Amino acid sequence: MTSYIPYGRQDINQQDIDAVVEVLHSEWLTQGRAIDLFEQAVADYCGVKYAIAVSSATAALHIACLSIGLGRQDYLWTSPNTFVASANCGLYCGAKIDFVDIDPDTYNLSIDELTHKLHRADQQGCLPKVLVPVQFAGQSCEMDKIAALSQKYGFQVIEDASHAIGGRYQGKAIGCCEFSDLAVFSFHPVKIITTGEGGMVLTNRQDLYEKLIRLRSHGITRNSDLMQGESHGAWYYQQLELGFNYRMTDIQAALGISQMNRLDEFIAKRQFLAQRYNHLLKDFPITLPYQHPDTESSWHLYVICLHLDKISKSHRQVFEGLRQVGIGVNLHYIPVHTQPYYQNIGFKWGDFPKSETYYDSAISIPLYYGLSKENQNRVVDNLRKILT
Repeated sequence: MTSYIPYGRQDINQQDIDAVVEVLHSEWLTQGRAIDLFEQAVADYCGVKYAIAVSSATAALHIACLSIGLGRQDYLWTSPNTFVASANCGLYCGAKIDFVDIDPDTYNLSIDELTHKLHRADQQGCLPKVLVPVQFAGQSCEMDKIAALSQKYGFQVIEDASHAIGGRYQGKAIGCCEFSDLAVFSFHPVKIITTGEGGMVLTNRQDLYEKLIRLRSHGITRNSDLMQGESHGAWYYQQLELGFNYRMTDIQAALGISQMNRLDEFIAKRQFLAQRYNHLLKDFPITLPYQHPDTESSWHLYVICLHLDKISKSHRQVFEGLRQVGIGVNLHYIPVHTQPYYQNIGFKWGDFPKSETYYDSAISIPLYYGLSKENQNRVVDNLRKILT
């Protein structure tokens, strides 16, 4: 029987297993030392002051929005080409959502579209409070230009870098927050490194860090300097705001620490496989992933777009044909504004045509650390058969 090739998957070795087992034998399974060590490892790698581990990237986006005061009547803008969490985080805060269409080359948020939309919003008095640029597939948006626009128009920036740990922009690690207030990573099993489920918020701002620490754990503090009135004793804590139980366990953090030791190895293999795909697929009737010269992608995804005018099959026929032969392709993403929930609050097909055009032809083909040359060749060979 032919083996199934997923579009993405984790890679767990004995070192990872030993790290988790060590924590299982320890006194602390949660809220222990492993959390601090994992946060420090990510902060050091990215060159950022603060890192806060949480239970998922969705949780990270939620408390990132809360930390900068996003609330009712505020606007959050993001890309339609993303998972729904990039927009839902604003709804969780009671904010209004809008989208900025994508650049047809990078599939990231378009700077031209953003510039025009901000100009119109300024005239109409409805500028966003928060922009969430999504570092799609591991490639950074043009963050220097976004930062310049944020200074001009007064919005704050949360990078949804869920795909992008290990990537670089203008020579610096994605997540360093040079051009943003906060950045968010995901550690889901199909991402670059994994903690099972998990996420992280990064920032250089101490005020945001202190608030994020409280928000991930019920809004509670044990710091007497922040309390109203005097502490009653060593047992005492106060809830200062409405927070959540978004904590990561030490079991997950131990896996994260071990995976961080392999991050550069993971990125190098993904880059090798991406370049190999570029060579093997160069004559196919498809558009290969474009890379902006300022970026070094972490290659979370390898997305091709079909030239439907040059092949005899439909988008769906190619997709389903690959799945039928055990190639686990996927599609990233269904434009968020086309989801029924967002249609019910006023969005419609046709609102963001570049994202919709991309959706009509995009396919994510397998790319992950453990993908062998033989299986990569199998992906290519089957794609060739289906397209011809």
